[in-house]
Amino acid sequence: MIISTTDPITLVDVPNPETHPFVVEGEGENALKIYFENEDNKNTYLGIEVEYPGEDFETNLDNPI
Repeated sequence: MIISTTDPITLVDVPNPETHPFVVEGEGENALKIYFENEDNKNTYLGIEVEYPGEDFETNLDNPI
C-alpha cells in the first residue's frame, strides 16, 4: 500500500496521520491510503466527481469526434 500524508485539499503535511481521517483508493499493493487534516477535507475530496472514459474508450481513441 502506498501512503500519502499530504492532504490533497490543502496540500499540508498531516502530522500524526494515525489520528486523522483517511480514505483508501484501490486495492492490494497499489492501493493508495490518503490522510486528511480533518473530516471536512475528506468529505470535500469524496465529493469531487471523476470522469471516466467509459466502456467505449478504444472507440473514442480511434474516433475522437
